[in-house]
Amino acid sequence: MSGPGLHTLPRAPEIEARLQERLAPSRLEVIDESASHAGHSGAGDAGYGTHFRVRIASAAFDGKSRVACHRLVYDALHDFMDRGLHALAIEASSPA
Repeated sequence: MSGPGLHTLPRAPEIEARLQERLAPSRLEVIDESASHAGHSGAGDAGYGTHFRVRIASAAFDGKSRVACHRLVYDALHDFMDRGLHALAIEASSPA
């Protein structure tokens, strides 16, 4: 989807770049699992950009609860939700 007034679905490299910028992870993997969710709520017809898995280790998570770590990831990616990101599976840890 593109054009004036239309959003474009996020891609894994965009999500990865944002998380690198905001959380400086020591380990990061962003996997687009959208195709395996075809027919599910929020999956859309494109086959990409709606369902992602993020595996991330960052010093920003040191001493924080699991919920607080997930909140940091969601806060970094909130504008991608407006672009069609429907589901985000987060596996967050500190580097230690």
